[in-house]
Amino acid sequence: MKTILIIDDEEKLRTLLGRILESEGFDVLQAGNCKSGLKVLENHEVQVVLSDVKLPDGNGVELAGKIKTLHPDLEIILLTAYGNIADGVQAMKNGAFDYIVKGDDNEKIIPLLYRALEKVQLKKKVSDLEKRVNEKFSFEAIIGKSKAIQQAKDLAKKVAPIDTNVLLTGETGTGKEVFAQGIHQGSNRSGKSFVSLNCSSFTKDMLESELFGYKQGAFTGAHKDKKGLLEEANGGTLLLDEIGEMPLELQAKLLRVLETSEFIKLGDTKPTKVNFRLIAATNRDLKKEYEENHFRSDLYFRLNVFEIHLPPLRERIKDIEPLTEYFVRQFADKTNKKVKGVSPEFLEKLEKYHWTGNIRELKNIIERAVILADEEILTVGLLPFDIQQPAQEPGSTLSAFSMASVEKLHIQKVMNYTRGNKAETARLLEIGIATLYRKLEEFGI
Repeated sequence: MKTILIIDDEEKLRTLLGRILESEGFDVLQAGNCKSGLKVLENHEVQVVLSDVKLPDGNGVELAGKIKTLHPDLEIILLTAYGNIADGVQAMKNGAFDYIVKGDDNEKIIPLLYRALEKVQLKKKVSDLEKRVNEKFSFEAIIGKSKAIQQAKDLAKKVAPIDTNVLLTGETGTGKEVFAQGIHQGSNRSGKSFVSLNCSSFTKDMLESELFGYKQGAFTGAHKDKKGLLEEANGGTLLLDEIGEMPLELQAKLLRVLETSEFIKLGDTKPTKVNFRLIAATNRDLKKEYEENHFRSDLYFRLNVFEIHLPPLRERIKDIEPLTEYFVRQFADKTNKKVKGVSPEFLEKLEKYHWTGNIRELKNIIERAVILADEEILTVGLLPFDIQQPAQEPGSTLSAFSMASVEKLHIQKVMNYTRGNKAETARLLEIGIATLYRKLEEFGI
């Protein structure tokens, strides 16, 4: 959309300029004074305003300030018959895009309008991107209404605006990074960097260089200076995931940074000042770890200023349905498939499953099901075999220690491996296909 509002009390000039702009493909609105111009802006979406400086009920320079206050995303170009430096300076201070003289600068108007439109469109793109980021990483993006997840969200919302260290605990796949991003987005550091590092992904030396960086020539292969993630997170938030995996020597260095807000990178002689918020995450019991001398107690107490425990998915059964719906929509869009939902039986199997991999496992299973789907509704047959046919519980018809129980469990595992392919299952089990069918019927698989 390219809508221009012309504000000028000279009707003939206004009409002529309007025709010129319409011939260039612009939609043109008109007003003869400040009051009517402001009224047009209330009722229409306008990108650029072309306004005379001298108007019957006001001054265009002052009008520019009012318009930018009420409609900060649009741009204003002021036109004057008699330009002067003071008005031009004040116009820019009031937010005008440009200030030009009528007559002499007519050939500049069209290119100037296009530049003003480019600025409006760029601001809109940035605004849309910020909105999407806020939606993606805000607490509202955390799906679930179970009591357990609501308690965790309430704690996170309370601590987000307070600049203190946070420790996120819980099993792998429970959404610790999502919570960390929500805390960052809800803090006064949200406009700065969010930097994440998984401490279990690196050796000690690599982890040290990733965190602290180094100077050129610090060691063989250090051909240029490298910024560490502590420095990259300056002003923002640093998430150290799986911090329980950090070697003890690096724990001491990290503790020093938290105490002094500075560090010396490898090969340097001068300290580097940093100011970041630390969020640590772990699936370990850090209290037990430090009691067994596997984790520094002083670092534990420095990290554990505010702990938030994230519940496993098996304690959030009510959240499985909305999470499933969300992942179905996500992967249907990603794969361009017209999958609209899941069958009641499909959902029932999910709710009865013991989610050792938590939300991450659920996400992977839904993605697999959507890829395999040929219909609009996901059915039980698209689930992995161990979810379709969960292992026999102790105390059921088959004894947990009987040979029949062991045989059934083994067949289930192989069926899951072959994704239900009976011919391939029989081949791997080294039995005939008829024997396999008899076993499946015997065990109710």
